[in-house]
Parts: sequence; structure tokens; C-alpha cells
Amino acid sequence: MTVNDFSARQTRRRPRLAVAVVEDLVTAIVTEVYPAGSALPPENVLCDMFEVSRTVVREATTALTEKGLVVSQQGRGTIVQGETYWNRLDPMVLGALFQREDGLSYLDNLVEIRVALEASMAAKVARKATDAELAELRAQMDKLAGMVADPAAYIVEDVVLHHMIMRISGDRLSEAIIDGIQGRALSNFAYAGKLSVEHIRDTHDAHQKVYDAILARDPDGAARAMRDHIESSWRKRRPKVIS
Repeated sequence: MTVNDFSARQTRRRPRLAVAVVEDLVTAIVTEVYPAGSALPPENVLCDMFEVSRTVVREATTALTEKGLVVSQQGRGTIVQGETYWNRLDPMVLGALFQREDGLSYLDNLVEIRVALEASMAAKVARKATDAELAELRAQMDKLAGMVADPAAYIVEDVVLHHMIMRISGDRLSEAIIDGIQGRALSNFAYAGKLSVEHIRDTHDAHQKVYDAILARDPDGAARAMRDHIESSWRKRRPKVIS
């Protein structure tokens, strides 16, 4: 996308709130429509592009500054900062990173983080889950078993199962990290992929192995099963790279 393409797209839109303006500018900066060292368009130009007031543009610029994306320089305007200054854990910045040409590498990194944290949490559940919590997991597994033929419905409850395991683990920090970095990825087709009934069957078998290890109070087995599940599922969904 060029600067002209980006500008033309915005002029066709109705007036938007500051948060939407911020999101569009974050994407433009992270995907290098406005590369590091370049200046954003002047305030009056941004007002025209987004059909918003100067107040909205100023609010958006403040938000971009807080995310580490831009800095105001006397006589130069609002200058785009290099990547080392960006807050990569900011949801908008993360979402834009996943849209870049090298976005697949960020999705790979996300999966690596999930593997490390969720495997550890599964092990904790195997150690500490109460009988009531095991019954809760069993009910969710039964629910999932009835949805294998419906991939769209299964995926929704798949997320519920993973959150259930995270909650029972008691590891609130790891849960917050995963929620923070995965939220934007779930809306990215490259991450979610197109799932078949065959893939869902494999996924359910993998979930069963995690559950069985937890039920057997086998922390190492639960961690291994969760690790294998996440890595295998990503290998199936991961877009093929044509060299």
C-alpha cells in the first residue's frame, strides 16, 4: 500500500472516532506506509483524510506517542520512530505486526510463547485440580465431543477449554500474557486458518490426551500433551511459504 492509496481510502470514509483513527495510523506506521524517520501528514491534512476535527487528530497523535510509534520534533512535525521504541505488546501494534510481510514470523513467535506457557499451566492443573475442577473439564470435553462435525462451533468451545485450563492453573500472569498477545491474532486468517472436520478430529484427540494426563495427575505428561497439541495444530494451519 502506498501513501496515496492509504490517503484515498480514508477520504471515502465517514467521520470516525479517535480510537479508529489511531488504529488506522498504527497499521500505516507498522506496515511502513510511513517508514521510520518520515513525518506523518500535517494536522490539517489528517483532519481532511479522516474527516475529523483537530481535537480528534491531537488525541490520536497523543495515543501514537504513548505507544512509542511517533515523537514530536520542533520544526519537523510528528516523526515516526524506529521499531525499537514501539510497544510491541500493545494490542493495536501487535495486530498490525501480524499484517506485515514478515507477519508470519510474529505468529510463529506467538505459538512458541503459547507452547511454553500453556504447557506449564497444564502441568500445574495436573498437580492441583480439585475433583470439582476435573468434573468441569470432563463436562467441557463431553461438550466438545459432540461438536467434532461442526468446526466453527468446536473452535469456540476449544477456546473455552484452553481458558478453563489456564484459570484452573491459577497462573494469572501467564493467562494475561496469552490473552494479550493472542487476542489480535485470532482475527488473522493466517493464524486461525481454514479448519476441516479431519483437523478437528485430530484436535479433539489431542485435547483428550491433555485431559487424560491431567486426570492421571501426570504433570510431565500434561505438559508434553499440551506442547504437542499446540505445535501440531499450528503446523496444520500455518500458511505454506512459497520460495
